[in-house]
Amino acid sequence: MNTIIIFGMSIYPAVYIPALYFVFVGFFLIVKKSLYKYVEKIAAKTETKIDDIVLEAAEGPLLLLIFAGGIFILQKSFGLGSNTGLEKLVDISFKASAILAIIVFFDKALSGILDNMSSKLPLFANSSNVVRVVVRTLVIGLGVLVLIDSLGISIAPILASLGIGSLAVALAVQPTLENFFSGVQIIIDKPIGQGHFIKLDSGEEGYVQKIGWRSTWIKLPPNNMLVIPNKVLVNARVMNYQYPDPEMALLVDVGVDYNSDLAYVEKVTLEVAKMIMETIPGGVKNFDPVIRYTSFGDSSIIFSVILRAKAFSETGMLKHEFIKALHKRYREAGIVFPYPVRTLEWNPLSAPIKIAKQL
Repeated sequence: MNTIIIFGMSIYPAVYIPALYFVFVGFFLIVKKSLYKYVEKIAAKTETKIDDIVLEAAEGPLLLLIFAGGIFILQKSFGLGSNTGLEKLVDISFKASAILAIIVFFDKALSGILDNMSSKLPLFANSSNVVRVVVRTLVIGLGVLVLIDSLGISIAPILASLGIGSLAVALAVQPTLENFFSGVQIIIDKPIGQGHFIKLDSGEEGYVQKIGWRSTWIKLPPNNMLVIPNKVLVNARVMNYQYPDPEMALLVDVGVDYNSDLAYVEKVTLEVAKMIMETIPGGVKNFDPVIRYTSFGDSSIIFSVILRAKAFSETGMLKHEFIKALHKRYREAGIVFPYPVRTLEWNPLSAPIKIAKQL
């Protein structure tokens, strides 16, 4: 390195090299700040938060690259320490800084994305800490391997050891992994969701309280909690009362006497059903109830009354109030609910039945 003479003044490398470094760093800091302001304005107009997360994650790594890049460029431009091994040290330091910047960027970006997803997806909300630990371990582990390789150290033995260890771990946690990926499948496919009322093919029914990374929790009507492994739930037949719409039809079977005027029965029943739809909070007010005669029973003519509830949780109260109101109205209208009747025919030619008295 030579001394620079400006206006007759000798400027030594110990003076102008640090000055150039600070000029380089200051210039790129100003450029970074200006670009960030412009990009942040654009990102603020978008609906997604991913761009905001990426910008925030990139800020620290960019600062590290600016400071490390200043030293690297000055060394390449002026040949600092080319005869003392300093050049090799600068190269290694710059590579290490670049790899470290990439590790920090992906670590912050993926953590921010997971935090954003945890507010939208129940699986990540209930297991965000576990997922974050796994992601950070992978990112930092891969970064360290790349850093070691850049230093000229062979990572083949490390990879071989990791391969054997990973196989052993995978076999040990196979059930857990099955449940985890089944949970991911539930979240992506969305056959059920938190708060949905479902019924399993095994007969249990209740509200989905939580979809975790290993199991799904269902609150049963008796206020007990049913915990099902996700892999079992994925393979089960599930009735979801929330799809395609929370509203659902409610059928109530009724029977009237054979001597009844069916047209009159239909008129009275529909009046009661419409009144229930309009007065009970769980009923759909604009729905017109329907009556359909279905069969001849042993002692009555059977028909179904079709009501409509706002949700499955409202069906019990809706049916309860309808049966009470219908019973009262039928008594006022003289419509009979028949009791079961059995007719016995006796053959007069047969021998009488004798019952011996027991002493």
